[in-house]
Amino acid sequence: MAWLILGIAVFTEICWALSLKWAAGVATWQASIVPIALSFLNMGLLALAMRGIPAGTAYAVWTGLGAVGVIIGGILFFGDRVNGVQIGFMALIVVGVVGTKFFASA
Repeated sequence: MAWLILGIAVFTEICWALSLKWAAGVATWQASIVPIALSFLNMGLLALAMRGIPAGTAYAVWTGLGAVGVIIGGILFFGDRVNGVQIGFMALIVVGVVGTKFFASA
């Protein structure tokens, strides 16, 4: 169950980071509420996942997949560009996360 919660935390991390860019573009105080609310939800889910997963493992998975997800979201929603070398390094992050999950004790 902790891994499922961590997966949801990763998703909210991606939504949070992308909402920051969105809110900056909208530039209203109401839009600022979205990233603030997602931040609280995100941290709560990560803390909950850490009850069943070692902190270092949970954080590595959360940050690694969150970073890759934000890059992909930036490409899809904001037209961000990446090159082949960046894609290669993103793949290395995913390999590291898979390895971290595969060899985790929880």
